[in-house]
Amino acid sequence: MLVSSSQSESIPDGHSVTKRLQSELMQLMMSNVPGISAFPESDSDLLSWRGMVEGPTETPYEGLKFKLSLHFPPNYPYKAPTIKFISPMWHPNVDMSGNICLDILKEKWSAVYNVQTILLSLQSLLAEPNNKSPLNAQAADLWDHDKAEYKRLLLNRYEEIED
Repeated sequence: MLVSSSQSESIPDGHSVTKRLQSELMQLMMSNVPGISAFPESDSDLLSWRGMVEGPTETPYEGLKFKLSLHFPPNYPYKAPTIKFISPMWHPNVDMSGNICLDILKEKWSAVYNVQTILLSLQSLLAEPNNKSPLNAQAADLWDHDKAEYKRLLLNRYEEIED
């Protein structure tokens, strides 16, 4: 259902956004994919979620967990959500404020993506950064040339989170 015929065809009403997010939450809970989770912050606001990704095995992030904030715009899924790391992060494609440079959250966004695919993409980004487009140039350089120092700086910034 659309807001009105005079507005853009890609702006759904609030009910369809809520329905879509409820469906995505159910899919995420039922799929039980290891290493990722996300839930609305409150029952009254489905547009703000908290998420968690675990670091992939055989990467500097193995055994580490990171909190994320997910904020969905009123015209989701036609516009990408805003995702940030809440946990301190050391990564070539994440700045010191937690902002993420990932093409599917920007120019390559598609309405076919959902919370689960976003979290899996972020988990994959931890294993395979895009060093051609770094937000943290030092991390990108160390990823390529000194994994031991990279891991030291990552652990220096890391803060344990409670489940």
